[in-house]
Amino acid sequence: MAGRAQIPTSNSALIAMIADEDTVVGFLLAGVGNVDLRRKRNYLIVDSKTTVKAIEDAFKDFTTREDIAIVLINQYIANMIRYRVDSYNQPVPAILEIPSKDHPYDPTQDSVLSRVRYLFSAESIASSRY
Repeated sequence: MAGRAQIPTSNSALIAMIADEDTVVGFLLAGVGNVDLRRKRNYLIVDSKTTVKAIEDAFKDFTTREDIAIVLINQYIANMIRYRVDSYNQPVPAILEIPSKDHPYDPTQDSVLSRVRYLFSAESIASSRY
């Protein structure tokens, strides 16, 4: 069974990661990693040698793949391609910014959280009119 390739079905989806080595390894140990028959991985390990273009390419690849439901990205890495993250507006895959060991989470920089705050503030303004 270990040598058999998994056939993607309409109810299976992956979690992709763009993160530092510690974060990716933690998720790989939890069983999130995947390498398909074309040797495409669902993760990118970002280190000091990784270019912004490589991060952008991975983000574009992960957000256009049909087998990915969630993209986890370290917040400090998302800041490197903030314009791409902020302009992404599709519901699937969902983009979630997570902290890393060396870079704490800053809610003021999280694009998803800022959108939720905006929606709730607009909703509360609209409901107060009636």
